Amino acid sequence: MSHYDYEVSKRISGQDFPFYSLIMSAMRQADTYNLTKLQAMWPEIWEELDARYNAPGGLLPEEREGQSQIAQDLREAQRVLREEPERFNYRANAHQVQNDFKPGQEG
Repeated sequence: MSHYDYEVSKRISGQDFPFYSLIMSAMRQADTYNLTKLQAMWPEIWEELDARYNAPGGLLPEEREGQSQIAQDLREAQRVLREEPERFNYRANAHQVQNDFKPGQEG
């Protein structure tokens, strides 16, 4: 280790990263010897890192279920925006309502 390592550690800690994310990052960057030590100290973190590394998008199966619904909703919203943009143009809609309304006419 060096003074540089110490200074970098200060900058990293100043970012206020979650502890487990720092351990996962150290595991990603570790050489074989240090990875073995980290795995021995935090086996549950290694198991999660390994599972997320091998999972599509880093999402575990239970997380993907919720994400797939969100993705489906997002695709539907994008479709509506693309196919029916006038529904979301409030300024134009308000202007149209004003133009359609004529004093003395009923609803």
